[in-house]
Amino acid sequence: MDWKNRINWIKSADNTKWCLIGCAIGDFGTILYFQYNEHSLSTLNIMLLAMMNGLITSIILETIILYKSNFSLIDALKTAFGMSFISMLAMESAMNITDYLLTGGAILTWWVIPISLLVGFLTPWPYNYWRLQKHGKSCH
Repeated sequence: MDWKNRINWIKSADNTKWCLIGCAIGDFGTILYFQYNEHSLSTLNIMLLAMMNGLITSIILETIILYKSNFSLIDALKTAFGMSFISMLAMESAMNITDYLLTGGAILTWWVIPISLLVGFLTPWPYNYWRLQKHGKSCH
């Protein structure tokens, strides 16, 4: 396995970035909602819901990007669902574990967000590179 393919590192970084944006919208949005609204959910339940919403928004964003790249809506949706859930779950888990370790969980502050995003990006990036390098598969 060649880990020195600069072009695939750049392409996999771009793919990882778009996945991160989609995941962060749903994840952070959910956490912020529960941070500012009264509720009776446990921290674990909020974080699980945030992860689920992150996966959903990532798929929605990917579908929109592919549709605007001349995919049919059905093909865009199929491709978005066919993206690596391993990568997305790793990203979501890393972001939420980081939040939990730094704040006790389900709390966003100005200094936690960039750390969580960085960890969320770095965690699946090597896997995304490997997948692109070995199988020629990426989400775009």
